[in-house]
Amino acid sequence: MSSSSGANRGMKQQLSGLKTEVASSLGVNLKQGYNGDITAREAGSIGGEMVKRMIAYAEKNMGNNGNMMK
Repeated sequence: MSSSSGANRGMKQQLSGLKTEVASSLGVNLKQGYNGDITAREAGSIGGEMVKRMIAYAEKNMGNNGNMMK
């Protein structure tokens, strides 16, 4: 197994944890495995909030005050 495979697995676990955390904060009940019973609106809300949090995290942890254009 290559080290990138382990890194990918770790990243997937982190994203899964973030998804669960976001869903919980939005009041959406996600189950382990298949979640085809949630609405498109709920799924979109989860994805949108995940993106917002990832952008905020990246901006907070970048140099030059979060401005990539400098």
